[in-house]
Amino acid sequence: MQRASKVLLIVLFSGTIIFPLFSQNERREKNRFISVVEQNLVTPDGEVFLMKGINLGNWLNPEGYMFLFQDVNSYRLIDQALKEMVGPDFVNQFWRKFQENYITQDDIRYIRQTGMNSIRIPFHYKLFTCEDFMGSNNPNRGFELLDSVIQWCKEEGLYVVLDMHAAPGGQTGDNIDDSYGYPWLFESPKSQALFCSIWKRIAEHYADEPTVLGYDLLNEPIAHFFDNKDELNNYLEPLYRKATEAIREVDKNHIVIWGGAQWNTNFSVFQNPHFDDKMMYECHTYWSDTTQAAIRHFLDFREKTNLPMYMGETGENTDEWIGGFRRLLERNHMGWHFWPYKKMLKTSCMVSIKEPKNWDLVVEYTKKDRSSFAKTRENRPDQNKVRNALNELLDNCKFVECAKNDGYIKALGMHP
Repeated sequence: MQRASKVLLIVLFSGTIIFPLFSQNERREKNRFISVVEQNLVTPDGEVFLMKGINLGNWLNPEGYMFLFQDVNSYRLIDQALKEMVGPDFVNQFWRKFQENYITQDDIRYIRQTGMNSIRIPFHYKLFTCEDFMGSNNPNRGFELLDSVIQWCKEEGLYVVLDMHAAPGGQTGDNIDDSYGYPWLFESPKSQALFCSIWKRIAEHYADEPTVLGYDLLNEPIAHFFDNKDELNNYLEPLYRKATEAIREVDKNHIVIWGGAQWNTNFSVFQNPHFDDKMMYECHTYWSDTTQAAIRHFLDFREKTNLPMYMGETGENTDEWIGGFRRLLERNHMGWHFWPYKKMLKTSCMVSIKEPKNWDLVVEYTKKDRSSFAKTRENRPDQNKVRNALNELLDNCKFVECAKNDGYIKALGMHP
């Protein structure tokens, strides 16, 4: 039976409902991409689309805590420690295999089977440069990896948000951007030019790919630690404008996503919130309560701008909290991508990776004094045991070897 065409209605301030904007067939012909209509995302069929998905964290921008490390908590520091233990050749090979095994078509198929409709993919800018990163200096490595996942998502019916999690120079000034402890991006014209050129390359490559929902320009810019954060905040919107303009030179199809300052929480920094006619905003919240007050300021900004706002990251909590916060978001018609999909041992994710044998040797080395070559030699663990542990991790991170966390998945309103 043919489903009746759905139409999008406009509600005037008087409360009067008037004529359809587009019929279903007219809209499909007009645009194959997700679009922005006031505070909603709308599919080509004219249906309001609420993102419900997961972040593929740790895959293309490794973070130490997902390996059970503490102070060794960014890719650069992890890579250094591993190379001290087993050498650069082995580690470079390890990273390339890690990229192949950590996220596969099986993972994407499972995410869709649970009922989710989208994913967010955090990535490191170096995947699109000649700089050494995860065993490669191929400026097209990012496309090789993303093309495969986007194709799998197309086959499964998942939308994709591309998130630059680590930008040139660093946008956050903490471990998550793999930087040097300060958001140098905002003080470096060279880094800003590279940032914009990478987004332009990405946009040109995916300009005609409707599986890609949008471009998340910067993850959690400008941490709250810095005394000059107010000055740095002034640089955020101009940089977003430059990147958006670069993208629009080659791609007018995709949504551009702007995140707020201070961990995607501060939206008062934006003076021209309607800069582009196809843009939305992204907030993040962790470890809050699950009452309306926790997201009130995000909702206020959404009302003020009359543009979509979605929760790009949240989670890392109990199943009870996950369920309560997810319901809060949905009551307020706010889409979400919880964090993360996969990590070692912990159950606050969709699937967990089994800890390899002798992984404690690896973890303990990262805690020891490595301040000199002498200390490195003194504290280095047995190389064969470390190599075996890393090889086991490559097997354990495959979907077939992971444990599904039913409670977490059910808390997200999905089906394990």
